[in-house]
Amino acid sequence: MRIALYHPEIAGNVGAILRLCACYGVAVDIIEPCGFAFSDKRLARAGMDYAAAAEIVRHADWDAFQAQCTGRLVLMTTRGAERLPDARFAADDVLLMGSEGAGVPDDVHDSADVRIKIPLRAGFRSLNIGMAAGIALTEALRQTGGLPE
Repeated sequence: MRIALYHPEIAGNVGAILRLCACYGVAVDIIEPCGFAFSDKRLARAGMDYAAAAEIVRHADWDAFQAQCTGRLVLMTTRGAERLPDARFAADDVLLMGSEGAGVPDDVHDSADVRIKIPLRAGFRSLNIGMAAGIALTEALRQTGGLPE
């Protein structure tokens, strides 16, 4: 299981996701460009000392990421056809999160094997990317037996 971040824009969100992935033992793919310098102190502050324990792979662009992606690509999106509680995950899935402001472009959306949405109350559009990653990753790991003991 992996988390992939497509063109992340906010250092604090990436730091929080790095911390999440370090705690769960899940690798993180960063698909550049980022909307911040990777040395940004907000990244370090949000990730605390946990971020150093995260396995991070940076990719120059979408094509470079796709060239090495071996698992099923599962896009978390507000435009998803499948609700998270109904989704079935595999241990080698790559959970793709779009950028905070724009999500992913149509070609990336269309290349996903599965498109999943987290159900929200009427009138609410989306969750913070770190919160959505935590919810989706926990469910995926629960289903596949990948949660730490």
